[in-house]
Amino acid sequence: MTELAAVLDRILIKTLGGVLDGYLYPFILKGMVVTVELALASLAIAIVLGMIGAVAKLSNSRIAKAVAGTYTTLIRGVPGIVLMFIIFFGGQLLVNNIGDLLGWDYIEISEFIAGSATLGFIFGAYMTESFRGGILAVPRGEIEAGYTFGMTAAQVFFRITLPQMVRHALPSFGNNWLVLTKETALVSVIGLQDMVFNASQAGGTTRQPFTFFFVVAVLYLIITAVSKVGLRWADRRYSVGVRRA
Repeated sequence: MTELAAVLDRILIKTLGGVLDGYLYPFILKGMVVTVELALASLAIAIVLGMIGAVAKLSNSRIAKAVAGTYTTLIRGVPGIVLMFIIFFGGQLLVNNIGDLLGWDYIEISEFIAGSATLGFIFGAYMTESFRGGILAVPRGEIEAGYTFGMTAAQVFFRITLPQMVRHALPSFGNNWLVLTKETALVSVIGLQDMVFNASQAGGTTRQPFTFFFVVAVLYLIITAVSKVGLRWADRRYSVGVRRA
């Protein structure tokens, strides 16, 4: 990541001139690293919540279905920036109220934790629908055949359902990931020093906001391009032996 940042630094400074000198590396590109780390942490949370939500929606439990349905409905109805403020400020208030009861010292929730938790919570709802659709696309006969051969529920899930679910869910999963990477820009409103926040600071200092936000746009495009390469590889990997129409 450091070597890539150095290469980008040289290319962009030669392209856009001296206004970037002293700001692009490590200021903006360091923010890019934070953005990527935030996106990956949020993705991990979203995958876990998405799997739990999908299983809950497909379960026979009315309570589990109701909770999962409320979760996905809530996310679709509330803007992400509002949830960001609620979790960052409300979550910190809740934690410290509990801490007061337990006799703890003041606990400060970091912007990174709040941002990754919020984005993971938001995109967990979208991953729920992606994974649920992927599971429903697996032929029921193959699942029943697994039980017929004496497999346990866990073996059927990991050997039959999960590999095929991944293949069917990949297009939607990839779209969610690409949107998530762009939505990381939301964390700048709570003070996390990602590349959007750092570009805003640099632009205000130099009175050249267009230049720095243009650089941020280019960096987001680079992240997206690399992501699409990885997603195409995953699609080929999970489509081995599948006949294409």
